Amino acid sequence: MQSHQMIEQLRGLRLHGMAEALEQQLGSSSFADIGFERRLQMLLHKEFSNRETARFNRIIKNAKLKVIAHPVDIKYPPGRNLDKSVVSDLLTCSWIHSNRGVLITGATGTGKTWLACALGVQAAQMGHTVMYRRTTRLLEELSLAQDDGSILKLRNQIARTKLLILDDFGIKDLTVQGRNDLLEVLDDRDDSGALIIAGQKPVREWHDWIKDPTIADAILERVVHQSVKLEMKGDSMRKAARRAPQPA
Repeated sequence: MQSHQMIEQLRGLRLHGMAEALEQQLGSSSFADIGFERRLQMLLHKEFSNRETARFNRIIKNAKLKVIAHPVDIKYPPGRNLDKSVVSDLLTCSWIHSNRGVLITGATGTGKTWLACALGVQAAQMGHTVMYRRTTRLLEELSLAQDDGSILKLRNQIARTKLLILDDFGIKDLTVQGRNDLLEVLDDRDDSGALIIAGQKPVREWHDWIKDPTIADAILERVVHQSVKLEMKGDSMRKAARRAPQPA
């Protein structure tokens, strides 16, 4: 069989990484002295790497993260109240495997959203599906879906996502329907998915924000007790960035 035929057959089988690697091997004399098994291993590695990259890019695109924050860029300055050992443990994603949560609270500008997105990127790198939504936006989507009859489809989509990130939690008063929808979303994911909640409102104020004691108890029962709690402190990072001297 001609070399170009093998390459085309690999592409026909959607083994594009192997086809690319084989083209590289055939086009360079440096591979001539490498044994068959090693060269085959290199083809398989390229295929696997391509598929992992494609999967990561697909997850990130669907996640709609507010910012693509890279975990290696997480900083631990004094006064931020961010424990490196705790964050390092979160970056293993073991909490995602066990369907637990992370609650990130703190004043505006302390990096809550950025950290939540960094954990989302790490989850995507490990192959977990991710969905990011501002809490008010998600509740709006659920309300619209209720009106147009697509509510079950949307709830199933949320329930199937391995990691749900709810940002700006508690920033806007809940409607009666919003309280019920929020509980339904969390109940659908109970013991089947992981959760990140980020917001300015401390957990101790959630009861007053939710207003309905029964629903508040149910939400806190599902979220708080099995979650890692991070309380961000320090000056606003956005203000610090604006004060920083600009390059000439």
